[in-house]
Amino acid sequence: MNENPRNFPPVSTTAPGPRHLLWLVLPLIVLVAAALWLLQGDQLRGFNNGAPPVENLTVERTVLDEDGLRLQVRAGSSEPMTIAQVQVDSAYWQFRQEPSGAISRGDTAWVAIPFPWVLGEAHKVTFVTNTGATFDHEIPVAVPTSKVSGGGLASQALLGAFVGILPVAIGLLCYPALRGAGRNAMTFLLAMTVGLLAFLLVDTMIEALELANEAAPVFQGAVMVVLVAAASFLALVAIGRRHGGSPTGLALATYIAIGIGLHNFGEGLAIGAAFAAGAAGLGTFLVLGFALHNITEGIGIAAPILNIRPKIVHFLGLAMLAGGPAVLGIWLGSLAVAPHWTAIALAVGAGAIAQVIVEVTALVAKGHDARGDYTRMLNSAAFGGLAAGLAFMYVTAMLVKI
Repeated sequence: MNENPRNFPPVSTTAPGPRHLLWLVLPLIVLVAAALWLLQGDQLRGFNNGAPPVENLTVERTVLDEDGLRLQVRAGSSEPMTIAQVQVDSAYWQFRQEPSGAISRGDTAWVAIPFPWVLGEAHKVTFVTNTGATFDHEIPVAVPTSKVSGGGLASQALLGAFVGILPVAIGLLCYPALRGAGRNAMTFLLAMTVGLLAFLLVDTMIEALELANEAAPVFQGAVMVVLVAAASFLALVAIGRRHGGSPTGLALATYIAIGIGLHNFGEGLAIGAAFAAGAAGLGTFLVLGFALHNITEGIGIAAPILNIRPKIVHFLGLAMLAGGPAVLGIWLGSLAVAPHWTAIALAVGAGAIAQVIVEVTALVAKGHDARGDYTRMLNSAAFGGLAAGLAFMYVTAMLVKI
């Protein structure tokens, strides 16, 4: 029988009384009682057929120094797990664990191995638990882990400035030439911004999901990335529209710079992590490729402010906001940050980029009147700009992919 919603009693508009609160507490009491019954009575012993517990061990950080190898591991087993033996290149080695003993689900421990690693060689570490399960970890190229020093930080800051701040500043230098743009040219530039941001969104999400797969399973990497990206998108949309309308002018340029800056932060983390792992080296051609790839980002930031006259300090601030996080990312990445933190940073960047795409698209749809018409994204100027932004980012990305 179909129920008519009109037959339902109306929802009370009065404040909840003690009886209503009791119905909120009662489910919690039942849940706690059920958990105590399950734990105290060992009700699952009938399902024990002698099989060992399900175990998982993830290596989150690897440090190579003069004392040998140090690895930070995170347990993901159904019960506390114990590392019984450690092999390096198929040979058993003594090791020291801190803290010692069994590792509970979700907890981490450092394992120090006095192994004389060889510079440039590949090594394989195998953990053997007391149940006989084994977990392998590859060190593709053995190089000493970077230590914090003034010279090292300065070199990394210079590299970060070259691939992050400089290209954005070069793009912003096009501002005087772009100020004379007509209506169609303005539409083209804004649509091009949407195109390059769309490429960054896809690229950022793919990198975040790849890193999430390297994180411990307890973090549910893919779900974590999607949730963080969605939460940051909604939060930034709410902040940007807190006054009732879409941000425009300098405010919109600032949001674009924030979104690009978060992407560059994640890019810096990846570069720093590659250096720390010895998995990649940046040649001159590769560094120039990064710089060329990021120049369009500056043009995209300049597009919403072509109709106003920002001050020099605004340009400096926008360049630092978009490019500066690359420096911070390389610093943190070189210290071998765990992959789930890098994935979270990239997910936040993806959410910020999605928010900017929505706002810039709304600006193109409005055109020069107050009415929003999203079919304007299909006219020749907008469609050409969108295609140009995507094509430029795709082609220049070939220079930095290895």
